[in-house]
Amino acid sequence: KTDPQFIARTPDELLGVSSYVAKRVDGVIGKHFGLLPRARFGIIPVPPALAPFYTSGRGGRENCMMNTYDLPVRPLYNIPVLTLHECEPGHSFQLGLEAEQKALPRFRRNLYFSGMGEGWGLYSEWLGDELGIYRTPYEKFGQESYDMWRAARLVIDTGIHQYGWSRSQAIDYLASHTALSQHEVETEVDRYISWPGQALAYKLGELTILRLRKEAETTLGSKFDERGFHDTILALGSVPLNVLEDRMHAWIRQQAAKPAGAHAPARP
Repeated sequence: KTDPQFIARTPDELLGVSSYVAKRVDGVIGKHFGLLPRARFGIIPVPPALAPFYTSGRGGRENCMMNTYDLPVRPLYNIPVLTLHECEPGHSFQLGLEAEQKALPRFRRNLYFSGMGEGWGLYSEWLGDELGIYRTPYEKFGQESYDMWRAARLVIDTGIHQYGWSRSQAIDYLASHTALSQHEVETEVDRYISWPGQALAYKLGELTILRLRKEAETTLGSKFDERGFHDTILALGSVPLNVLEDRMHAWIRQQAAKPAGAHAPARP
């Protein structure tokens, strides 16, 4: 974490690395997704007034924000996984598509269920291997360290809100089980304290999507269409995980009933 090669010298350098990752995703995304948003997003810094207390990044429909405050605590090997989660094919990509689903009622184009939304963000991190984004062992370490962080959240959120852990207990646990900086550890724990249950949504959502993908691959075999799988999920907009499961099980049944090479439409 202290090796100079992993520390951006300027905010623009960090933003440039993130932008480069996003453009690399652009080059391969069409092989894995058939449904692409027309709107594009910019990569910008978190506003200075928010940055000291803000998360590492936040993907929105118009902009994907990267936190450039205190650069030594934001190693560059974490930027690929962070960009996948927040920007593309994570939140900015996901929210852009949601806004364009005109077949959905307007209120459904503006909903956000954390289980599906953050589950998709983590699934996007996992998908980085297929997309060829993790090019070095260090970048793969960044992805795996983020995965450890999300698993640790399951323990910390439950510890705080069910078993009465103190803030210092939560900080000690997160610091000893992840590669996060002390600054990130403290801001993250404060978020878990103020937002009960939200930290659980990430891993539970990801596991749900991965389980559905495994079911689809096992059931469909050579009929499995990755692009159709992704498109069907994203065309739903944001829905509770039980609704996601119902709709994807229906999609699997529809695909199984079709001749090989014929795929159900992506839109609901």
